[in-house]
Amino acid sequence: MIRRYLPRDTEQLIHWYTRYFSPLGLIAGFLADTFFFLSRVDQVSGLAIIFFHLALAALAILFLSAVEEGNLSRAWALKAAPFAPVIMQFAFGGLFSAFFSLYSRSAAFPATWLFVALLAVLLVGNERFLKFYSWHTFQVSIYFVSLLSFTAFFLPVALHRIGNDIFLLGSFISLGVMGVLLAVLYRAAPSTALLYRTQVARTLAAILGIFVALYFTNLIPPLPLALKTSAILHDISRETDGSYRALREPVSLKEQIIGFRSTFHKVSGESVYVFTAIFAPTGLSTSIIHEWQWFDSQQNAWSTVAEVPFDIIGGRDGGYRGWSGKHDPAPGNWRVNVLTPSGKLITRVSFVVEEVTTSPLVIEQTL
Repeated sequence: MIRRYLPRDTEQLIHWYTRYFSPLGLIAGFLADTFFFLSRVDQVSGLAIIFFHLALAALAILFLSAVEEGNLSRAWALKAAPFAPVIMQFAFGGLFSAFFSLYSRSAAFPATWLFVALLAVLLVGNERFLKFYSWHTFQVSIYFVSLLSFTAFFLPVALHRIGNDIFLLGSFISLGVMGVLLAVLYRAAPSTALLYRTQVARTLAAILGIFVALYFTNLIPPLPLALKTSAILHDISRETDGSYRALREPVSLKEQIIGFRSTFHKVSGESVYVFTAIFAPTGLSTSIIHEWQWFDSQQNAWSTVAEVPFDIIGGRDGGYRGWSGKHDPAPGNWRVNVLTPSGKLITRVSFVVEEVTTSPLVIEQTL
Protein backbone atom coordinates (compact mmCIF):
# COMPACT_ATOMS: atom_id res chain seq x y z
CA MET A 1 0.00 0.00 0.00
CA ILE A 2 2.84 2.36 0.90
CA ARG A 3 4.49 1.75 -2.47
CA ARG A 4 2.22 4.19 -4.26
CA TYR A 5 3.62 6.99 -2.06
CA LEU A 6 7.20 6.21 -3.08
CA PRO A 7 8.84 7.72 -6.19
CA ARG A 8 8.41 5.55 -9.29
CA ASP A 9 11.82 6.33 -10.77
CA THR A 10 14.91 8.54 -10.49
CA GLU A 11 13.28 11.39 -12.39
CA GLN A 12 10.34 11.55 -9.98
CA LEU A 13 12.66 11.33 -6.97
CA ILE A 14 14.66 14.31 -8.21
CA HIS A 15 11.44 16.19 -8.93
CA TRP A 16 10.19 15.57 -5.38
CA TYR A 17 13.48 16.76 -3.94
CA THR A 18 13.58 20.03 -5.92
CA ARG A 19 9.89 20.78 -5.34
CA TYR A 20 9.41 19.83 -1.69
CA PHE A 21 12.54 18.93 0.24
CA SER A 22 14.98 21.48 -1.16
CA PRO A 23 12.93 24.63 -0.26
CA LEU A 24 12.28 23.30 3.24
CA GLY A 25 15.95 22.40 3.58
CA LEU A 26 16.91 25.91 2.49
CA ILE A 27 14.85 27.47 5.30
CA ALA A 28 15.96 24.94 7.90
CA GLY A 29 19.62 25.28 6.87
CA PHE A 30 19.55 29.07 7.05
CA LEU A 31 17.98 29.04 10.53
CA ALA A 32 20.46 26.42 11.73
CA ASP A 33 23.40 28.42 10.37
CA THR A 34 22.18 31.69 11.88
CA PHE A 35 21.35 30.47 15.38
CA PHE A 36 23.57 27.42 15.93
CA PHE A 37 26.42 26.53 13.56
CA LEU A 38 27.49 30.04 12.47
CA SER A 39 26.49 32.29 15.34
CA ARG A 40 30.14 33.41 15.23
CA VAL A 41 32.36 33.71 12.18
CA ASP A 42 35.10 31.69 13.92
CA GLN A 43 32.83 28.85 15.07
CA VAL A 44 34.52 25.53 14.28
CA SER A 45 31.30 23.63 13.57
CA GLY A 46 30.19 26.19 11.00
CA LEU A 47 33.58 26.31 9.27
CA ALA A 48 33.61 22.50 9.13
CA ILE A 49 30.21 22.55 7.40
CA ILE A 50 31.47 25.06 4.84
CA PHE A 51 34.54 22.92 4.11
CA PHE A 52 32.27 19.88 3.72
CA HIS A 53 30.04 21.64 1.20
CA LEU A 54 33.03 22.93 -0.77
CA ALA A 55 34.47 19.39 -0.97
CA LEU A 56 31.08 17.89 -1.86
CA ALA A 57 30.52 20.40 -4.68
CA ALA A 58 34.01 19.75 -6.10
CA LEU A 59 33.49 15.98 -6.04
CA ALA A 60 30.09 16.30 -7.74
CA ILE A 61 31.59 18.48 -10.50
CA LEU A 62 34.43 16.01 -11.10
CA PHE A 63 32.11 12.99 -11.01
CA LEU A 64 29.61 14.42 -13.49
CA SER A 65 32.37 15.54 -15.89
CA ALA A 66 34.00 12.10 -15.81
CA VAL A 67 30.67 10.36 -16.53
CA GLU A 68 29.75 12.72 -19.37
CA GLU A 69 33.21 12.27 -20.89
CA GLY A 70 32.80 8.50 -20.82
CA ASN A 71 35.80 7.94 -18.57
CA LEU A 72 33.54 6.63 -15.81
CA SER A 73 31.04 4.24 -17.33
CA ARG A 74 30.33 1.65 -14.68
CA ALA A 75 26.70 0.79 -14.05
CA TRP A 76 26.58 2.41 -10.60
CA ALA A 77 28.09 5.63 -11.97
CA LEU A 78 25.55 5.87 -14.80
CA LYS A 79 22.71 5.35 -12.31
CA ALA A 80 24.14 7.95 -9.92
CA ALA A 81 24.95 10.58 -12.59
CA PRO A 82 21.44 12.19 -12.64
CA PHE A 83 21.88 12.95 -8.93
CA ALA A 84 25.12 14.91 -9.43
CA PRO A 85 23.37 18.23 -10.28
CA VAL A 86 21.10 17.69 -7.27
CA ILE A 87 24.14 17.20 -5.03
CA MET A 88 25.67 20.38 -6.45
CA GLN A 89 22.45 22.26 -5.75
CA PHE A 90 22.46 20.94 -2.17
CA ALA A 91 26.13 21.86 -1.62
CA PHE A 92 25.90 25.35 -3.11
CA GLY A 93 22.63 25.98 -1.26
CA GLY A 94 24.41 25.19 2.00
CA LEU A 95 27.32 27.46 1.09
CA PHE A 96 25.22 30.47 0.12
CA SER A 97 23.00 29.99 3.16
CA ALA A 98 26.11 30.20 5.35
CA PHE A 99 27.54 33.18 3.46
CA PHE A 100 24.26 35.10 3.54
CA SER A 101 23.90 34.45 7.28
CA LEU A 102 27.42 35.72 8.01
CA TYR A 103 27.66 38.66 5.63
CA SER A 104 24.19 40.00 6.43
CA ARG A 105 25.17 40.34 10.10
CA SER A 106 28.24 42.37 9.12
CA ALA A 107 26.44 44.62 6.62
CA ALA A 108 25.82 47.62 8.85
CA PHE A 109 26.52 50.15 6.05
CA PRO A 110 23.68 50.44 3.47
CA ALA A 111 25.93 50.15 0.39
CA THR A 112 27.28 46.78 1.56
CA TRP A 113 23.79 45.34 1.24
CA LEU A 114 24.39 45.23 -2.53
CA PHE A 115 26.80 42.33 -1.98
CA VAL A 116 24.43 40.71 0.52
CA ALA A 117 21.61 41.07 -2.02
CA LEU A 118 23.75 39.25 -4.61
CA LEU A 119 24.26 36.42 -2.10
CA ALA A 120 20.50 36.37 -1.48
CA VAL A 121 19.87 36.05 -5.22
CA LEU A 122 22.30 33.13 -5.41
CA LEU A 123 20.72 31.56 -2.32
CA VAL A 124 17.10 31.85 -3.48
CA GLY A 125 17.95 31.34 -7.14
CA ASN A 126 19.79 28.16 -6.26
CA GLU A 127 16.39 26.47 -6.07
CA ARG A 128 15.96 27.16 -9.79
CA PHE A 129 19.54 26.44 -10.87
CA LEU A 130 19.23 22.65 -11.14
CA LYS A 131 19.34 22.48 -14.94
CA PHE A 132 22.28 24.95 -15.01
CA TYR A 133 24.39 22.64 -12.86
CA SER A 134 24.78 20.44 -15.93
CA TRP A 135 26.71 23.27 -17.65
CA HIS A 136 30.47 23.09 -17.20
CA THR A 137 31.13 26.84 -17.13
CA PHE A 138 28.29 27.49 -14.69
CA GLN A 139 29.58 24.82 -12.31
CA VAL A 140 33.11 26.19 -12.04
CA SER A 141 31.89 29.82 -11.95
CA ILE A 142 29.60 29.25 -8.98
CA TYR A 143 32.38 27.31 -7.27
CA PHE A 144 34.80 30.22 -7.75
CA VAL A 145 32.25 32.66 -6.30
CA SER A 146 31.97 30.35 -3.29
CA LEU A 147 35.74 30.20 -2.83
CA LEU A 148 36.15 33.98 -2.99
CA SER A 149 33.27 34.53 -0.55
CA PHE A 150 34.84 32.02 1.84
CA THR A 151 38.48 33.12 1.77
CA ALA A 152 37.46 36.78 2.20
CA PHE A 153 36.54 36.08 5.83
CA PHE A 154 38.25 32.76 6.60
CA LEU A 155 41.81 33.92 5.96
CA PRO A 156 41.60 36.79 8.50
CA VAL A 157 40.19 34.30 11.02
CA ALA A 158 42.98 31.79 10.33
CA LEU A 159 45.84 34.32 10.20
CA HIS A 160 44.49 36.66 12.92
CA ARG A 161 45.02 39.62 10.60
CA ILE A 162 42.93 41.91 8.43
CA GLY A 163 43.92 44.19 5.58
CA ASN A 164 44.08 44.60 1.83
CA ASP A 165 47.02 42.21 1.60
CA ILE A 166 45.03 39.47 3.37
CA PHE A 167 42.11 39.91 0.98
CA LEU A 168 44.42 39.75 -2.05
CA LEU A 169 46.15 36.67 -0.59
CA GLY A 170 42.73 35.03 -0.21
CA SER A 171 41.93 35.82 -3.83
CA PHE A 172 45.26 34.32 -4.90
CA ILE A 173 44.55 31.17 -2.87
CA SER A 174 41.08 30.91 -4.45
CA LEU A 175 42.70 31.10 -7.89
CA GLY A 176 45.15 28.40 -6.85
CA VAL A 177 42.38 26.08 -5.67
CA MET A 178 40.51 26.70 -8.92
CA GLY A 179 43.69 25.89 -10.86
CA VAL A 180 43.97 22.55 -9.06
CA LEU A 181 40.29 21.77 -9.68
CA LEU A 182 40.59 22.65 -13.38
CA ALA A 183 43.75 20.52 -13.69
CA VAL A 184 41.93 17.53 -12.21
CA LEU A 185 38.95 18.25 -14.48
CA TYR A 186 41.30 18.19 -17.47
CA ARG A 187 42.41 14.68 -16.51
CA ALA A 188 38.85 13.52 -15.83
CA ALA A 189 37.29 15.13 -18.91
CA PRO A 190 39.94 16.50 -21.28
CA SER A 191 37.69 17.20 -24.24
CA THR A 192 35.16 19.14 -22.13
CA ALA A 193 37.93 21.11 -20.41
CA LEU A 194 39.52 22.01 -23.75
CA LEU A 195 36.20 22.94 -25.32
CA TYR A 196 35.29 25.42 -22.57
CA ARG A 197 38.71 26.60 -21.40
CA THR A 198 38.52 30.04 -23.05
CA GLN A 199 34.98 30.63 -21.82
CA VAL A 200 35.91 29.48 -18.31
CA ALA A 201 39.05 31.65 -18.20
CA ARG A 202 37.15 34.78 -19.24
CA THR A 203 34.33 34.10 -16.78
CA LEU A 204 36.67 33.50 -13.83
CA ALA A 205 38.66 36.65 -14.69
CA ALA A 206 35.43 38.68 -14.74
CA ILE A 207 34.31 37.23 -11.39
CA LEU A 208 37.67 38.01 -9.80
CA GLY A 209 37.61 41.55 -11.19
CA ILE A 210 34.12 42.14 -9.80
CA PHE A 211 35.10 40.85 -6.35
CA VAL A 212 38.21 43.04 -6.20
CA ALA A 213 36.20 46.08 -7.32
CA LEU A 214 33.50 45.42 -4.72
CA TYR A 215 36.11 45.07 -1.98
CA PHE A 216 38.05 48.23 -2.75
CA THR A 217 34.85 50.28 -3.07
CA ASN A 218 33.66 49.15 0.39
CA LEU A 219 30.75 47.15 -1.06
CA ILE A 220 31.73 43.85 0.59
CA PRO A 221 30.88 43.73 4.32
CA PRO A 222 34.12 43.81 6.37
CA LEU A 223 33.97 40.28 7.78
CA PRO A 224 35.24 39.00 10.16
CA LEU A 225 34.60 42.35 11.89
CA ALA A 226 30.97 43.15 12.63
CA LEU A 227 29.04 45.75 14.57
CA LYS A 228 27.25 44.38 17.63
CA THR A 229 25.79 47.59 19.00
CA SER A 230 26.19 51.36 18.91
CA ALA A 231 24.82 54.27 20.90
CA ILE A 232 24.86 58.07 20.99
CA LEU A 233 25.38 59.18 24.58
CA HIS A 234 25.38 62.20 26.88
CA ASP A 235 27.85 60.63 29.28
CA ILE A 236 29.80 57.38 29.69
CA SER A 237 32.08 55.99 32.39
CA ARG A 238 33.71 52.63 33.09
CA GLU A 239 32.68 50.79 36.24
CA THR A 240 34.93 48.66 38.44
CA ASP A 241 33.33 45.44 37.10
CA GLY A 242 34.32 46.31 33.54
CA SER A 243 30.88 47.43 32.39
CA TYR A 244 30.07 50.91 31.10
CA ARG A 245 27.55 53.23 32.73
CA ALA A 246 25.97 55.44 30.08
CA LEU A 247 23.38 58.20 29.91
CA ARG A 248 21.36 58.42 26.73
CA GLU A 249 18.10 59.84 25.45
CA PRO A 250 15.24 57.32 25.10
CA VAL A 251 15.36 55.56 21.74
CA SER A 252 12.15 55.54 19.73
CA LEU A 253 10.72 52.36 18.22
CA LYS A 254 11.49 53.71 14.73
CA GLU A 255 15.14 54.16 15.66
CA GLN A 256 15.31 50.65 17.13
CA ILE A 257 13.73 48.91 14.12
CA ILE A 258 15.15 50.77 11.12
CA GLY A 259 18.05 52.69 12.64
CA PHE A 260 16.51 56.06 11.83
CA ARG A 261 18.90 58.98 12.38
CA SER A 262 18.81 60.05 16.05
CA THR A 263 18.59 63.59 17.36
CA PHE A 264 21.03 64.60 20.08
CA HIS A 265 19.64 67.47 22.15
CA LYS A 266 22.64 69.45 23.39
CA VAL A 267 22.85 72.25 25.92
CA SER A 268 25.65 74.76 25.43
CA GLY A 269 29.09 73.38 26.31
CA GLU A 270 27.98 69.73 26.46
CA SER A 271 29.85 66.82 24.84
CA VAL A 272 28.46 64.01 22.69
CA TYR A 273 29.84 60.46 22.85
CA VAL A 274 29.54 57.63 20.34
CA PHE A 275 29.86 54.09 21.70
CA THR A 276 30.44 51.02 19.52
CA ALA A 277 30.94 47.32 20.20
CA ILE A 278 32.77 45.61 17.32
CA PHE A 279 33.00 41.83 17.15
CA ALA A 280 36.30 40.30 16.10
CA PRO A 281 37.14 36.57 16.14
CA THR A 282 39.30 35.04 18.83
CA GLY A 283 42.99 35.76 18.33
CA LEU A 284 42.48 38.78 16.09
CA SER A 285 43.76 42.04 17.56
CA THR A 286 43.64 45.18 15.47
CA SER A 287 42.77 48.85 15.71
CA ILE A 288 39.73 50.77 14.54
CA ILE A 289 39.18 54.46 13.96
CA HIS A 290 36.25 56.68 14.91
CA GLU A 291 36.19 59.30 12.17
CA TRP A 292 34.02 62.27 13.22
CA GLN A 293 32.48 64.22 10.33
CA TRP A 294 30.21 67.27 10.24
CA PHE A 295 28.16 68.26 7.21
CA ASP A 296 29.17 71.72 6.02
CA SER A 297 26.03 73.07 4.37
CA GLN A 298 27.92 75.96 2.76
CA GLN A 299 30.39 73.61 1.05
CA ASN A 300 27.70 70.93 0.64
CA ALA A 301 30.22 68.32 1.78
CA TRP A 302 31.25 66.30 4.81
CA SER A 303 34.19 67.70 6.74
CA THR A 304 36.38 65.48 8.94
CA VAL A 305 36.93 67.15 12.31
CA ALA A 306 38.58 64.35 14.31
CA GLU A 307 39.98 60.83 14.02
CA VAL A 308 40.18 58.73 17.19
CA PRO A 309 42.01 55.37 16.90
CA PHE A 310 41.90 52.63 19.54
CA ASP A 311 42.82 48.97 19.74
CA ILE A 312 40.33 46.10 19.88
CA ILE A 313 40.84 42.51 20.97
CA GLY A 314 38.78 39.67 19.49
CA GLY A 315 36.88 36.90 21.22
CA ARG A 316 34.09 38.63 23.16
CA ASP A 317 30.62 37.57 21.98
CA GLY A 318 29.20 41.03 22.55
CA GLY A 319 32.05 42.71 20.72
CA TYR A 320 34.95 44.86 21.95
CA ARG A 321 33.56 48.06 23.44
CA GLY A 322 35.00 51.50 22.86
CA TRP A 323 33.91 55.11 22.60
CA SER A 324 35.01 58.57 21.53
CA GLY A 325 33.58 62.03 22.09
CA LYS A 326 33.33 65.55 20.71
CA HIS A 327 33.12 68.56 22.99
CA ASP A 328 30.43 71.13 22.23
CA PRO A 329 29.65 69.97 18.65
CA ALA A 330 28.09 72.48 16.28
CA PRO A 331 24.40 72.01 15.47
CA GLY A 332 23.63 70.08 12.30
CA ASN A 333 24.23 66.69 10.74
CA TRP A 334 27.01 64.52 12.16
CA ARG A 335 28.29 61.04 11.50
CA VAL A 336 30.99 58.81 12.94
CA ASN A 337 32.56 56.38 10.47
CA VAL A 338 34.03 53.31 12.14
CA LEU A 339 36.98 52.28 9.98
CA THR A 340 39.61 49.56 9.79
CA PRO A 341 43.29 50.62 9.62
CA SER A 342 43.13 50.28 5.81
CA GLY A 343 40.09 52.56 5.65
CA LYS A 344 37.36 49.92 5.17
CA LEU A 345 34.03 51.04 6.61
CA ILE A 346 32.70 48.78 9.38
CA THR A 347 29.68 50.89 10.23
CA ARG A 348 28.43 54.48 10.33
CA VAL A 349 26.63 56.17 13.22
CA SER A 350 24.62 59.18 12.03
CA PHE A 351 22.82 61.75 14.17
CA VAL A 352 21.61 65.36 14.25
CA VAL A 353 22.79 67.78 16.91
CA GLU A 354 20.09 70.20 18.01
CA GLU A 355 20.90 72.93 20.53
CA VAL A 356 18.42 73.35 23.42
CA THR A 357 18.26 75.54 26.51
CA THR A 358 17.28 72.84 29.00
CA SER A 359 18.79 69.39 29.41
CA PRO A 360 16.71 66.63 27.79
CA LEU A 361 15.38 63.56 29.58
CA VAL A 362 18.06 60.86 29.77
CA ILE A 363 18.03 57.28 31.01
CA GLU A 364 20.84 55.26 32.56
CA GLN A 365 21.98 52.18 30.72
CA THR A 366 24.66 49.57 31.29
CA LEU A 367 26.67 48.70 28.19
